[in-house]
Amino acid sequence: MPGTRLLLLLLLLLFGGGLAPGAADDDGAAAGRCTYSFTVASPGEAGCPEAGDGRELRAELAALAARLSLLESREAGAAAPAQSPRVQSARPSTPAACGDLLRAVSRLEEDKGRLEREKEELRRRLESSARELARLRAARCPPRARGSPRDALHGSGQASPWDPQTIDYQELKSARMEVPASHLLEETAPGRPDAEDSAGCGELVWVGEPVVFGQADSIAGKYGVWMKDPEPVPPFTRATTWRVDTVGTEVRQLFQYDDAEQFSKGYPAKVHILPRALESTGAVVFRGGLYFQQRRSRLLAKYDLQGEAIAVEKEIPGAGYHGQYPYSWGGYTDIDLAVDETGLWVIYSTEKAKGAIVLSKLDPETLEIQRTWETNIRKQSVANAFIICGVLYTISSYTVPNATVNFSYDTATGTSRPLSIPFENRYQYVSMVDYNPAERQLFAWDSFHMVAYPVRLARA
Repeated sequence: MPGTRLLLLLLLLLFGGGLAPGAADDDGAAAGRCTYSFTVASPGEAGCPEAGDGRELRAELAALAARLSLLESREAGAAAPAQSPRVQSARPSTPAACGDLLRAVSRLEEDKGRLEREKEELRRRLESSARELARLRAARCPPRARGSPRDALHGSGQASPWDPQTIDYQELKSARMEVPASHLLEETAPGRPDAEDSAGCGELVWVGEPVVFGQADSIAGKYGVWMKDPEPVPPFTRATTWRVDTVGTEVRQLFQYDDAEQFSKGYPAKVHILPRALESTGAVVFRGGLYFQQRRSRLLAKYDLQGEAIAVEKEIPGAGYHGQYPYSWGGYTDIDLAVDETGLWVIYSTEKAKGAIVLSKLDPETLEIQRTWETNIRKQSVANAFIICGVLYTISSYTVPNATVNFSYDTATGTSRPLSIPFENRYQYVSMVDYNPAERQLFAWDSFHMVAYPVRLARA
């Protein structure tokens, strides 16, 4: 190495400069060689100036050697530049790795929360099933009679789940929902204590899981209303089912299904064309008439199903309409008709009530208001409402899967109170809920799906 040669040369010069040269050896000259002899200071001459200068020079030489060694190591490092990018490239990857790790931790936390919620829901259902099983065992129900689940579900033996021929359309998915016969029999088997409890009026204490009756087969059926007459007038029966798809501006078609076969295949026996356009999902069928709100007005109408004509019209004084006081999901649900064990009702709000729910009892023949109650429940803060035995019940949300029946208002006492009865929004867009006192079920329209909920009432 050049540095090593330079070091040796300096050693010779430094140490040679403090030494005395000798004479040439003649014998060596004769042989063609020069021989030199040197005189070196003895150890006893430590006090000579040369000795002190040697120590200082050795120290300087050691420092110089260290500097040369450092320079050589730097040169050796510069000779291998390919190593530097690898070292540097490791640094920028560290923040990215930390970011990936944090995102993974976040995903794990989300999965943990979701699993905990599912675990809690399964635990709740398991406890509910265990209580139901214990109650059924204690009740010692008589053996169920053989027959179809349709007969057990609808005492008349006429109604059955819908099984329409469906097609794919936008977000609509083709699916057929089958309901186990054991489930239907469990909920409505004759002789059960709960069936006896609900034979008369009482307080709502439980809403079961929704049973799917069918699906709409076009986008017009995303929202709608389906009904049965709890007090039918011949030639109609309790098996006759009515349906209106309410997506659109000129909703006039009323589909009629006469029997279980028509209903299951989705082929209506008749399509009524209403003389007035219907607004929203608040219509009901009662005592042979379709009661509905006319489009863009506070006018109610009774359509005679047999005569196929408007029998009577009546305005609800001060009632908001067409988006003034709808339910929280919107849909121009300002005026909502309802039927219970006591007759025909209308649910709405007014400017005077400042958006609070107002209830009025109606005369089915004339649509005259018989009596009115003003509640303290804001209409736009609830997703829907229905009436059982003169008590108004509201639903907390139209999209949350695990919603609740969250308030009640008793017209007998004029008082309201909060509730927390589980209500499942299975398809997460419930646009209509009505109670049928003959079926003792809630009928609902949940994002293309027509469903029914069994209910349980406490003894009055």
